[in-house]
Amino acid sequence: MYELKTKETDENVMDFIEKVESVKKREDAYQLIDIFTEVTGLEAKMWGPSIIGFGKYHYKYKSRHEGDAPLVGFSPRKAKISLYLAVGDESREDILKDFGKHTTGKACVYVNKLADIDILVLKKLIRESVKFTQKNYPE
Repeated sequence: MYELKTKETDENVMDFIEKVESVKKREDAYQLIDIFTEVTGLEAKMWGPSIIGFGKYHYKYKSRHEGDAPLVGFSPRKAKISLYLAVGDESREDILKDFGKHTTGKACVYVNKLADIDILVLKKLIRESVKFTQKNYPE
């Protein structure tokens, strides 16, 4: 049976951030913790070895695959900062028009550094993502 790799852990978020090699990425990670905490009102938790998540929800797909995931989160990766936001939220593309320098993947928005983006737009993205996920995956 398939076992999820990305599960909530008891690892210390601050210890993880202190291990990030780039001083600038560490500073951005601390700022992101403040931003995500302010917007969500939730505590930062480690998910797997490298994702900092806020809140959680339970998903169940038609394929019967199910599990828990953070509502929103981020990871200060070596190449870029990965922002984990709701998949399928149609408002995301409109909001991203004013976001600043970024790239996107299926589930992530990638930024080099926080100085490249509009923090107010990031806060809106986080709020909309949480709202979308809670609407689509009610407890």
